[in-house]
Amino acid sequence: MAIHRQILHNGVIREASSPALTAGQLGLLAGWGVFTTLRVASGCLFAWERHWARMTRDARLLNVPMPADPDALEADLRRLVEANGRPDCTLRLVVVRNTGGVWQGPAPSGSAIDVIALTTDTNNWGSGVHLGVQPNARFAACEFAGAKILSWGQNLRWYERAHEQGFDEVILLNEHGRVAECTSANIFAVFGGNVYTPPLSDGCLPGVTREVLLTEIEVPGISVMERGLSVDELFEADQVFITSTTRDLLAVREISREPGSGAAPGVLRRRGDVAERLTAAFREFVAEDIASRVRRPEVVRA
Repeated sequence: MAIHRQILHNGVIREASSPALTAGQLGLLAGWGVFTTLRVASGCLFAWERHWARMTRDARLLNVPMPADPDALEADLRRLVEANGRPDCTLRLVVVRNTGGVWQGPAPSGSAIDVIALTTDTNNWGSGVHLGVQPNARFAACEFAGAKILSWGQNLRWYERAHEQGFDEVILLNEHGRVAECTSANIFAVFGGNVYTPPLSDGCLPGVTREVLLTEIEVPGISVMERGLSVDELFEADQVFITSTTRDLLAVREISREPGSGAAPGVLRRRGDVAERLTAAFREFVAEDIASRVRRPEVVRA
């Protein structure tokens, strides 16, 4: 999807086509930086504080400086949404490190970081997905496993190849053969009233939707918790779904195992309504969050 006409660059709204970056920015050359993708509704940023907290954790791990004032940054992001005239959209926030390494050059901003934000229309993901499987795609023991960093080329290639092979997404397995996540989504499996998602120790990203389901959503008779999962267990589950900022909870209809496994593609069983009840509760949580931000006095940038 194409980005909208205006972008935010270091607090200034400008045309997306205007020159703003240079080859000497180390973070652009090496993927040294952090990012997040936010849902925007009624001009407000859903779960902004959760996204900021995750970015800050990842930035600390990667030694990437962060903007000093998250409230001022939030106000800037809302100004960008307004400038593009898209109160309901998807927003990407990027913090690029400019210094360090032999390829460092003078940054156009003269700062240790550049802060960039873009918006685009929200994708329509449909009602369900067909997943492939990619072995050895996550190294759970890595110090940086679970950090959402700019070095994203592997994920993009896996996602691209999934579409070339007729899938919508792909399940990424870790070095132990356990399910970690998808290229841009977390995964959950339902067994009766228990809903499991892989723990962070298996190499997945701590998605904001995942966090909300684990810590905020309460539905009678349903428990959402972390537990390791195998691909075989996904085929035994009552329901399987994936989650992300722009997908909510999206049903998995079919899984095709890795090439050479000898296993045929499998259509997953659909028993019960646990995923549907969680979806309703999550959407109510989102609506309440956005309503509270609409009512909140506007943060004014200094």
